[in-house]
Amino acid sequence: MNTQEFRVIGNPHCGNRENPLRFLKLSALFSRLKVVIVASDDSRLIESTLAGNRDAFGELVLKYQDRLFGTLCHMLGSFHDARDVAQDAFLLAYQKLGSFRQESSFYAWLFRIAYHAAVSSRRKVRRGVHSLNGDGESDDHEPTDHRLDSDPTSPLSSAETTSQIQAALAQLPPEYKDALVLKELEGFRYEEIAELLNCPVGTVRSRIHRARQLLRERLARVVEREQK
Repeated sequence: MNTQEFRVIGNPHCGNRENPLRFLKLSALFSRLKVVIVASDDSRLIESTLAGNRDAFGELVLKYQDRLFGTLCHMLGSFHDARDVAQDAFLLAYQKLGSFRQESSFYAWLFRIAYHAAVSSRRKVRRGVHSLNGDGESDDHEPTDHRLDSDPTSPLSSAETTSQIQAALAQLPPEYKDALVLKELEGFRYEEIAELLNCPVGTVRSRIHRARQLLRERLARVVEREQK
């Protein structure tokens, strides 16, 4: 099993320019429906991996790669960065699997590894941009070149709307975007987000509230700009 290379399947995303949060929730729903359910549970696959069966970890990669990659795309705004961080996360998870105590789900544990890797990646990008530009004035996110498949049976499906929402998300400050994506896309509880972001629950609630406001404002601007 080679964790350096894993297949990324496009997840169907639905969008509605008037309700971007519905887009995020539907994205999460479709993403989870697309997951291939493996007969063995995560615990058995983990035990098998630790016993030397690398193919068992390959099953975990196939089970969670789409969900993890999709969320990282939203957070980082870049197909390539999301792919690199996802690969790094799976490699680190494989190396550290012996330390996983199963006090939380495997995916939650994997996502914490991926989130910290994403934060490090974002910092490197910022430092690189600052070094190149000198004044540090630059967009934090490159435009995503990843095109997610649409669900042809949904009346809300629209490649144009999907692109608009991705553009609006990319404009949010990282602390707001991360909290919103973790809540609306990943479905984490406020307490889990607070632990992951290392801040009080009240701060998480405030960031999510502000992120929702900003997303609606940014989306309105994107739509207005594209209509000109």
